[in-house]
Amino acid sequence: MSRRCELTGKAVQSGNKVSHSNRKTRTRFLPNLVQVTLISDALERAVRLRISAAALRSVEHRGGLDAFLTKAREAELSDGAAALKREIEKKRAEAEAKAA
Repeated sequence: MSRRCELTGKAVQSGNKVSHSNRKTRTRFLPNLVQVTLISDALERAVRLRISAAALRSVEHRGGLDAFLTKAREAELSDGAAALKREIEKKRAEAEAKAA
């Protein structure tokens, strides 16, 4: 399992730890990933994702998983999240066609 957020693409970064005496030591900065279950309103089911804590706040800010995925670019989403986005868009298109 890679250390990458499925929604934002945030991944491991590398850099230097710098001591008081200015010695540099290579280190890895890991993203704060959490396993969450989010509910999709369009699909009417729960989805388990491994996302960063910052992405979880962004999902809540945008008004839920569906709203976040419709605004997100497919290039930064994981394969599973991109498939979920296509599924949500398809379901919304069907609902609009049915309503019209």
